[in-house]
Amino acid sequence: MSKPHIVFDLGEVLIGWTPELAFADDFPDPAQARDWMTEIGFRDWNYLQDGGRPLSEGLAAARAAHGELAAPLERYTDNFPASIRKAVPGSWDLAEALKADGYRLLAITNWSADNWPAALSLYPRLTTLFEDIVVSGIEGLLKPEPEIYLTLTRRNGIEPGDCIFIDDSPANVAGAQAVGMDAIHFTDAPALDKALQARGIVITRDA
Repeated sequence: MSKPHIVFDLGEVLIGWTPELAFADDFPDPAQARDWMTEIGFRDWNYLQDGGRPLSEGLAAARAAHGELAAPLERYTDNFPASIRKAVPGSWDLAEALKADGYRLLAITNWSADNWPAALSLYPRLTTLFEDIVVSGIEGLLKPEPEIYLTLTRRNGIEPGDCIFIDDSPANVAGAQAVGMDAIHFTDAPALDKALQARGIVITRDA
């Protein structure tokens, strides 16, 4: 049997995301930033941005709903790099070991088109580690919708059943399984390593 294709999520699997850090100019206390984010519904707002909504439309919608309270969102994209500076421990080493062992690596991420350049700038290995990355904000698609997974498989000439998908979101894992992919709920790199071993994928380690 040929080797499965390994499909990674990026946020909170390889790249940590702490969005309150992008609002430090307005809220030096992270707890205060988190309270504000809850008040304006930041997660829902950001999800629509990840789905391809233009930044100008997103800011206008936030202003209409929350008035001046939404003003810090105008600085989010400029300050976004501060929110993704910490890599997830162990995950990059695991991914690179998989690639060295001959596994085909691809990725699907819910990530806004406006903020994607920051990821490429801070993590240039993305372009060499992965053969293809489906970025939701560029495609106008979102996990866990079936079409985003099928976009990856179609444009790379592979079958869903030949893929192992890795994501920290149970909903996104279920979405991958719904289109026929094997899928692993990511919690940390050691647990991922064990889950891969359970599927017969034993990664070569340097002596």
